[in-house]
Amino acid sequence: MTENLELNGVPLESLPATLLRATSYGHFTSLQVRDGRVRGLAQHLERLDRSSRELFGHGLSADRVLETLRAALDRAWSADVSVRINAFSQAGTGKPVEPDLLVTVSDPVAPTTTPPRLLAFEHERPVPHLKHTGTFSLTYYARQARLASYDDALFYDRSGNVSEASIWNICFAMADRIIWPEAAVLPGITMLTLQAGLETLGVARETVPVPLGTVADYGAAYLTNSIDPALPVASITTPAGTTQYKPDPASADLIARGYAAIPLDVI
Repeated sequence: MTENLELNGVPLESLPATLLRATSYGHFTSLQVRDGRVRGLAQHLERLDRSSRELFGHGLSADRVLETLRAALDRAWSADVSVRINAFSQAGTGKPVEPDLLVTVSDPVAPTTTPPRLLAFEHERPVPHLKHTGTFSLTYYARQARLASYDDALFYDRSGNVSEASIWNICFAMADRIIWPEAAVLPGITMLTLQAGLETLGVARETVPVPLGTVADYGAAYLTNSIDPALPVASITTPAGTTQYKPDPASADLIARGYAAIPLDVI
Protein backbone atom coordinates (compact mmCIF):
# COMPACT_ATOMS: atom_id res chain seq x y z
CA MET A 1 0.00 0.00 0.00
CA THR A 2 1.30 3.42 -0.96
CA GLU A 3 0.78 6.19 1.59
CA ASN A 4 1.90 9.80 2.04
CA LEU A 5 1.64 11.74 5.30
CA GLU A 6 1.75 15.53 5.53
CA LEU A 7 1.51 17.70 8.64
CA ASN A 8 0.48 21.30 7.93
CA GLY A 9 1.75 20.86 4.39
CA VAL A 10 5.13 19.36 5.35
CA PRO A 11 5.76 15.74 4.25
CA LEU A 12 6.42 13.24 7.06
CA GLU A 13 8.42 10.05 6.83
CA SER A 14 6.42 8.46 9.66
CA LEU A 15 3.86 9.31 12.35
CA PRO A 16 5.68 10.10 15.63
CA ALA A 17 4.23 8.82 18.90
CA THR A 18 3.57 12.40 20.05
CA LEU A 19 1.30 12.91 17.05
CA LEU A 20 -0.50 9.65 17.74
CA ARG A 21 -1.36 10.95 21.19
CA ALA A 22 -2.32 14.41 19.95
CA THR A 23 -4.63 13.10 17.25
CA SER A 24 -6.73 11.16 19.76
CA TYR A 25 -8.73 14.38 20.31
CA GLY A 26 -9.86 15.73 17.01
CA HIS A 27 -12.02 15.16 13.98
CA PHE A 28 -11.55 14.13 10.38
CA THR A 29 -13.12 13.72 7.00
CA SER A 30 -12.48 11.09 4.34
CA LEU A 31 -12.56 11.62 0.60
CA GLN A 32 -12.42 9.24 -2.32
CA VAL A 33 -10.69 11.33 -4.98
CA ARG A 34 -11.06 10.22 -8.57
CA ASP A 35 -9.30 12.07 -11.38
CA GLY A 36 -8.66 14.92 -8.94
CA ARG A 37 -12.37 15.31 -8.16
CA VAL A 38 -14.72 14.43 -5.32
CA ARG A 39 -18.42 14.74 -4.58
CA GLY A 40 -19.56 17.06 -1.82
CA LEU A 41 -16.37 19.11 -1.55
CA ALA A 42 -18.16 22.14 -0.12
CA GLN A 43 -19.80 19.95 2.52
CA HIS A 44 -16.44 18.46 3.52
CA LEU A 45 -15.01 21.95 3.91
CA GLU A 46 -18.01 23.18 5.88
CA ARG A 47 -17.86 20.20 8.24
CA LEU A 48 -14.15 20.65 8.89
CA ASP A 49 -14.68 24.32 9.73
CA ARG A 50 -17.76 23.76 11.91
CA SER A 51 -16.23 20.84 13.81
CA SER A 52 -13.01 22.78 14.42
CA ARG A 53 -14.96 25.67 15.88
CA GLU A 54 -16.70 23.30 18.27
CA LEU A 55 -13.63 21.28 19.30
CA PHE A 56 -10.93 23.96 19.22
CA GLY A 57 -12.72 27.30 19.30
CA HIS A 58 -11.10 28.17 15.98
CA GLY A 59 -12.34 27.45 12.50
CA LEU A 60 -10.59 26.02 9.47
CA SER A 61 -10.80 28.24 6.41
CA ALA A 62 -11.64 26.62 3.11
CA ASP A 63 -8.58 28.30 1.57
CA ARG A 64 -6.23 26.70 4.09
CA VAL A 65 -7.74 23.24 3.69
CA LEU A 66 -7.74 23.42 -0.10
CA GLU A 67 -4.16 24.70 -0.25
CA THR A 68 -3.01 21.83 1.98
CA LEU A 69 -5.10 19.26 0.14
CA ARG A 70 -4.00 20.38 -3.31
CA ALA A 71 -0.33 20.31 -2.29
CA ALA A 72 -0.76 16.75 -0.99
CA LEU A 73 -2.49 15.67 -4.21
CA ASP A 74 0.23 17.31 -6.31
CA ARG A 75 2.75 15.04 -4.58
CA ALA A 76 0.58 11.95 -4.98
CA TRP A 77 1.45 9.18 -7.41
CA SER A 78 -2.02 9.09 -8.96
CA ALA A 79 -5.12 11.23 -9.52
CA ASP A 80 -7.16 8.39 -7.99
CA VAL A 81 -6.49 8.21 -4.23
CA SER A 82 -8.10 8.07 -0.83
CA VAL A 83 -7.57 11.08 1.43
CA ARG A 84 -8.11 11.54 5.15
CA ILE A 85 -7.84 15.00 6.67
CA ASN A 86 -7.37 15.03 10.45
CA ALA A 87 -7.77 18.22 12.48
CA PHE A 88 -6.16 18.16 15.94
CA SER A 89 -3.92 20.28 18.13
CA GLN A 90 -0.39 19.72 19.35
CA ALA A 91 -0.87 22.71 21.67
CA GLY A 92 -3.47 21.02 23.85
CA THR A 93 -7.16 21.75 24.21
CA GLY A 94 -7.38 24.21 27.11
CA LYS A 95 -7.83 27.35 25.03
CA PRO A 96 -8.93 28.37 21.52
CA VAL A 97 -6.27 27.32 19.05
CA GLU A 98 -6.02 26.96 15.30
CA PRO A 99 -5.90 23.19 14.69
CA ASP A 100 -3.11 21.34 12.95
CA LEU A 101 -3.92 19.41 9.79
CA LEU A 102 -2.66 15.90 9.12
CA VAL A 103 -3.36 14.77 5.56
CA THR A 104 -2.99 11.11 4.68
CA VAL A 105 -3.03 10.14 1.01
CA SER A 106 -3.28 6.43 0.23
CA ASP A 107 -4.34 4.06 -2.52
CA PRO A 108 -7.98 4.25 -3.60
CA VAL A 109 -10.34 1.88 -1.80
CA ALA A 110 -12.56 -0.28 -3.97
CA PRO A 111 -16.27 -0.47 -3.12
CA THR A 112 -17.49 -3.47 -1.15
CA THR A 113 -18.72 -6.24 -3.44
CA THR A 114 -20.59 -8.50 -1.02
CA PRO A 115 -23.83 -7.36 0.68
CA PRO A 116 -23.11 -7.46 4.44
CA ARG A 117 -25.03 -9.31 7.14
CA LEU A 118 -25.54 -6.92 10.07
CA LEU A 119 -25.91 -7.75 13.76
CA ALA A 120 -27.80 -5.16 15.80
CA PHE A 121 -26.41 -3.72 19.03
CA GLU A 122 -27.84 -1.10 21.36
CA HIS A 123 -25.25 1.66 21.22
CA GLU A 124 -25.19 5.44 21.05
CA ARG A 125 -22.03 7.22 20.00
CA PRO A 126 -20.99 10.27 22.04
CA VAL A 127 -21.44 13.61 20.21
CA PRO A 128 -22.59 11.71 17.11
CA HIS A 129 -22.95 14.87 15.00
CA LEU A 130 -19.13 15.10 14.91
CA LYS A 131 -16.92 12.84 12.81
CA HIS A 132 -14.52 12.66 15.72
CA THR A 133 -11.57 10.36 16.28
CA GLY A 134 -13.18 8.52 19.20
CA THR A 135 -13.87 5.38 17.18
CA PHE A 136 -13.07 2.71 19.78
CA SER A 137 -16.71 1.73 20.28
CA LEU A 138 -17.36 1.50 16.54
CA THR A 139 -14.46 -0.89 16.08
CA TYR A 140 -15.42 -2.82 19.21
CA TYR A 141 -18.96 -3.57 18.05
CA ALA A 142 -17.89 -4.26 14.49
CA ARG A 143 -15.42 -6.80 15.86
CA GLN A 144 -18.07 -8.35 18.11
CA ALA A 145 -20.31 -8.76 15.08
CA ARG A 146 -17.54 -10.47 13.11
CA LEU A 147 -16.71 -12.76 16.02
CA ALA A 148 -20.36 -13.81 15.93
CA SER A 149 -19.97 -14.64 12.21
CA TYR A 150 -21.62 -11.49 10.86
CA ASP A 151 -20.03 -8.85 8.66
CA ASP A 152 -20.64 -5.68 10.66
CA ALA A 153 -22.65 -3.94 13.35
CA LEU A 154 -25.90 -2.00 13.15
CA PHE A 155 -26.80 0.33 16.02
CA TYR A 156 -30.09 1.14 17.66
CA ASP A 157 -30.63 3.64 20.45
CA ARG A 158 -32.12 3.36 23.93
CA SER A 159 -35.57 3.98 22.43
CA GLY A 160 -35.16 0.95 20.19
CA ASN A 161 -34.81 2.98 16.97
CA VAL A 162 -32.24 2.21 14.28
CA SER A 163 -29.57 4.89 14.01
CA GLU A 164 -26.50 4.00 11.92
CA ALA A 165 -23.89 1.31 11.31
CA SER A 166 -20.25 1.19 12.40
CA ILE A 167 -18.82 3.34 9.58
CA TRP A 168 -21.94 3.93 7.51
CA ASN A 169 -25.25 5.69 7.50
CA ILE A 170 -28.18 3.46 6.62
CA CYS A 171 -31.36 3.99 4.67
CA PHE A 172 -34.34 1.80 3.84
CA ALA A 173 -36.45 1.43 0.71
CA MET A 174 -40.21 0.98 0.47
CA ALA A 175 -41.79 1.09 -2.99
CA ASP A 176 -40.41 4.29 -4.59
CA ARG A 177 -39.46 5.90 -1.28
CA ILE A 178 -36.11 6.10 0.50
CA ILE A 179 -36.37 6.38 4.29
CA TRP A 180 -33.63 7.64 6.59
CA PRO A 181 -33.74 6.83 10.33
CA GLU A 182 -34.63 9.73 12.58
CA ALA A 183 -31.99 9.35 15.29
CA ALA A 184 -28.81 10.92 16.63
CA VAL A 185 -26.38 10.06 13.83
CA LEU A 186 -23.39 11.49 12.01
CA PRO A 187 -24.75 13.33 8.95
CA GLY A 188 -22.36 11.69 6.53
CA ILE A 189 -21.32 13.58 3.41
CA THR A 190 -22.42 10.70 1.18
CA MET A 191 -25.79 10.58 2.95
CA LEU A 192 -26.23 14.32 2.40
CA THR A 193 -25.14 13.94 -1.23
CA LEU A 194 -27.65 11.14 -1.81
CA GLN A 195 -30.43 13.13 -0.19
CA ALA A 196 -29.67 16.14 -2.37
CA GLY A 197 -29.50 13.98 -5.48
CA LEU A 198 -32.80 12.27 -4.73
CA GLU A 199 -34.41 15.66 -4.23
CA THR A 200 -33.24 16.73 -7.69
CA LEU A 201 -35.05 13.65 -9.03
CA GLY A 202 -38.22 14.68 -7.24
CA VAL A 203 -37.92 12.08 -4.49
CA ALA A 204 -38.90 13.80 -1.25
CA ARG A 205 -36.62 13.29 1.73
CA GLU A 206 -38.22 11.10 4.39
CA THR A 207 -36.61 10.96 7.80
CA VAL A 208 -38.72 9.07 10.34
CA PRO A 209 -38.11 6.84 13.35
CA VAL A 210 -37.31 3.27 12.30
CA PRO A 211 -38.03 0.99 15.28
CA LEU A 212 -35.80 -2.06 15.26
CA GLY A 213 -38.86 -4.28 15.08
CA THR A 214 -39.93 -2.74 11.76
CA VAL A 215 -36.85 -3.46 9.64
CA ALA A 216 -38.72 -6.37 8.03
CA ASP A 217 -41.35 -3.94 6.73
CA TYR A 218 -38.92 -2.53 4.16
CA GLY A 219 -38.03 -4.00 0.82
CA ALA A 220 -34.33 -3.21 1.03
CA ALA A 221 -31.69 -1.50 3.12
CA TYR A 222 -28.51 0.30 2.01
CA LEU A 223 -25.34 1.42 3.76
CA THR A 224 -23.72 4.65 2.60
CA ASN A 225 -20.27 6.15 3.07
CA SER A 226 -17.53 7.63 0.90
CA ILE A 227 -16.44 4.16 -0.25
CA ASP A 228 -19.87 2.61 -0.68
CA PRO A 229 -22.49 5.13 -1.85
CA ALA A 230 -25.23 2.49 -1.80
CA LEU A 231 -24.19 -0.91 -0.46
CA PRO A 232 -27.20 -3.27 -0.33
CA VAL A 233 -27.65 -5.04 2.99
CA ALA A 234 -28.10 -8.82 2.89
CA SER A 235 -29.69 -9.18 6.32
CA ILE A 236 -30.24 -7.60 9.71
CA THR A 237 -30.27 -9.75 12.82
CA THR A 238 -32.01 -8.36 15.90
CA PRO A 239 -32.96 -9.95 19.22
CA ALA A 240 -36.31 -10.83 17.57
CA GLY A 241 -34.81 -12.64 14.59
CA THR A 242 -33.24 -12.14 11.17
CA THR A 243 -34.62 -10.18 8.23
CA GLN A 244 -33.28 -11.25 4.84
CA TYR A 245 -33.37 -8.72 2.00
CA LYS A 246 -33.64 -9.73 -1.63
CA PRO A 247 -32.02 -7.64 -4.36
CA ASP A 248 -34.28 -4.69 -5.21
CA PRO A 249 -33.27 -3.34 -8.64
CA ALA A 250 -35.78 -0.48 -8.53
CA SER A 251 -34.51 1.11 -5.31
CA ALA A 252 -30.88 0.36 -6.20
CA ASP A 253 -31.35 2.21 -9.51
CA LEU A 254 -33.11 5.10 -7.78
CA ILE A 255 -30.26 5.56 -5.31
CA ALA A 256 -27.62 5.22 -8.04
CA ARG A 257 -29.36 7.90 -10.12
CA GLY A 258 -29.65 10.16 -7.08
CA TYR A 259 -25.94 9.83 -6.37
CA ALA A 260 -24.99 10.46 -10.00
CA ALA A 261 -27.24 13.55 -10.08
CA ILE A 262 -24.71 15.43 -7.94
CA PRO A 263 -21.62 16.27 -10.05
CA LEU A 264 -18.07 15.74 -8.95
CA ASP A 265 -16.20 18.84 -7.77
CA VAL A 266 -12.72 19.68 -8.99
CA ILE A 267 -10.39 20.06 -6.00
